[in-house]
Amino acid sequence: MSPTCITGSGAELSDLSAITHLFAGVPVSDLDTSIDWYTRFFGRPPDNRVGDEVLWEIDEHAWLFIEPNAARAGAGRITLAVAGLEALLERLAAQGIEHEPIETYSNGVRHVNVPDPDRNAIAFAEPPDAASASPRSVGTGASP
Repeated sequence: MSPTCITGSGAELSDLSAITHLFAGVPVSDLDTSIDWYTRFFGRPPDNRVGDEVLWEIDEHAWLFIEPNAARAGAGRITLAVAGLEALLERLAAQGIEHEPIETYSNGVRHVNVPDPDRNAIAFAEPPDAASASPRSVGTGASP
């Protein structure tokens, strides 16, 4: 049986084996304000800066970057899978970062939006089996 088509362009999963890293970008209107917010969000300063792009490594092969683009600010949408959602939200609250109400989907996934200053939809999703797991590294600077 062949892999399921996931791109809509006819590429199959096996065709995507050349992908080695993910870089997800979020457009922001005020770079300095957003650097401050994302520094508090991740619990540490950015890992790199390339031109106007400011990057945080969120996993070994996954990066989130912000870039100034006032025309597109607020249109970003990123969801990060996490374990230990409650502890993570408590840490963010201590940093002055608010979140919307937690939703629980019919499959047991708990989802919460944590909008950035431009109202980009930064969200966490916690699978039902992860609720009791120890928190992973978003904002802790810890490695697995």
